[in-house]
Amino acid sequence: MSNFSVKDIRGVIPAMVTPFDENEALDLARTRALTAKLIEDGAQGLYLTGSTGEGFLCTSDERKAFVETVLDEAAGRIPVIVHVGAISTLASEDLARHAARAGAAAISSVPPIYWKFSDDQIAAYYSDLVQAAGIPMIVYNVTLAGLVSYEMLLRLGRIEGVEGIKYTSSTVFDIFRIKEALGQDFAVYSGSDELAVSGLAFGADGIIGSTYNVLTPLFLKLNAQMAAGDVIAARETQKIANKLIVALLARGLMPSLKATLTLGGRVDGGISRRPFFQLTEEQHEALHDRFYRTIKAAHGDLGLDFLKAL
Repeated sequence: MSNFSVKDIRGVIPAMVTPFDENEALDLARTRALTAKLIEDGAQGLYLTGSTGEGFLCTSDERKAFVETVLDEAAGRIPVIVHVGAISTLASEDLARHAARAGAAAISSVPPIYWKFSDDQIAAYYSDLVQAAGIPMIVYNVTLAGLVSYEMLLRLGRIEGVEGIKYTSSTVFDIFRIKEALGQDFAVYSGSDELAVSGLAFGADGIIGSTYNVLTPLFLKLNAQMAAGDVIAARETQKIANKLIVALLARGLMPSLKATLTLGGRVDGGISRRPFFQLTEEQHEALHDRFYRTIKAAHGDLGLDFLKAL
């Protein structure tokens, strides 16, 4: 069991990519190296096997092996949240029990997907997972899985054992409203990297993001600026980060993140699983040799491995 509570899950939390080798097999050596790198970079928590982690492209056994490897390497230094969403409640319960045994601080899940389930069925799903795991649940509200309504978020937040929400949306107004309705002890994490300043300004307890795999130092700076009340400086940091985020998204987020990790030289990010495409040579050149060099010329290396490597 973890020694961390949800109150300990704060700050900058990368949603980890899952490295696969050239044959699309899960690469646990690369996983261990990436975990060490993110902790060395100052990550204040980790979020596993979610959207960025290609969790739905992995088997249950692969997801378990990945979780065990990350938690073993983390060795209790930072809290770890494990996404356990699956196509059935039974499969999610199995992943939830495993995450608890492995030492996760909390579990997380998107609402049940594919079929259109009723609000009662969705609520029962989260209640079942909390009972199965016996550790806190962080509801994952994201467009990819179908956003639930504000009213439904409040209902889920009142389930015993649900202690937070990962809120990934292009609006942040509900972050403020959720904290007001459910109390300041209920954790809300902003999941939109490009809106980190806005999420923190509206009361988010932390930020969970895909691009923090490669931009952790930049977002640690932003988070510190917001904590110090220097919103103007944080906004400027966000503007720089957003230039990088737009470039990563334009060429396919997961493959771009992994290629950028490899460019940094400290870890090999591996590849993404099909049906995701890998970056072409032309895309590599456009991202690394042209765009990243332009950013470095304008702003310096920003403490980022891949800019230092150029």
